[in-house]
Amino acid sequence: MRAPRRVAVVGRWLRAGLLRSAAILLLLAVWETAPRAGLVDATFLPPVSEVARAWWDLLGDGQLGEHTRASLTRSFGGFAIAVVIAVPLGLLIGWYRPVAAFLGPLLELFRNTAALALLPVFVLLLGIGETSKVSIVVYACVWPILLNTISAVGNADPTLVRLARSMDLSTPRLFQKVILPSAVPVIFTGIRLAGAVSILVLVAAEMIGAKAGLGYLINASQFNFAIPQMYAGIVTISAIGVAFNQVLVTIERRLSLWRVPAA
Repeated sequence: MRAPRRVAVVGRWLRAGLLRSAAILLLLAVWETAPRAGLVDATFLPPVSEVARAWWDLLGDGQLGEHTRASLTRSFGGFAIAVVIAVPLGLLIGWYRPVAAFLGPLLELFRNTAALALLPVFVLLLGIGETSKVSIVVYACVWPILLNTISAVGNADPTLVRLARSMDLSTPRLFQKVILPSAVPVIFTGIRLAGAVSILVLVAAEMIGAKAGLGYLINASQFNFAIPQMYAGIVTISAIGVAFNQVLVTIERRLSLWRVPAA
């Protein structure tokens, strides 16, 4: 009985994998076919096979690894700083109304200011080195995490809060047992958004005054008309974004084991 069950499980996994990858495979097929059939100009959109060869060449000569390491260091560093700042601050603002009333107007002002609009300001104040690039990532990542954390705390189930208070739980215990567990899914929604933002904003920042990084690679390839290398950099950024999001989803699931799936 065990062998047929294993075969059935493997079959379900294969079907699910094919279903998930069908759209991507279709995209790759269209990407390969359209330039070769003359539907688009192959000069500006080379076939995916040429992009794959360019990606392999960049990997082989070490350029891709160098640029990827530079981008990941900046992106993940700024993202980690944003998490450390935004989650505790969001819990504080969401729980204490006087703090929310005091900081509310300031938050509304800055959260509606696009990070890339402030990039020249960061460059002028901090220079074109690493500090300005990490700082713009921190600024861009703080807002989705902060706002989702505030919303998660503010929307905690009032019945559970009243029940916890009736049991004479202290404020730290109330946070530990009620607020934080219920807030984890919404907080991680903000963290996942910030993970995507950390990469996108950094790529734009690296196009100004950087000497390494995937944004620099894409910009330099465009200027040198090395179009396959440009697309190789774009594909690498997409792959990093997908992998980073999957890591965050896995962490969220581990922190939310207590949740009962909806029927």
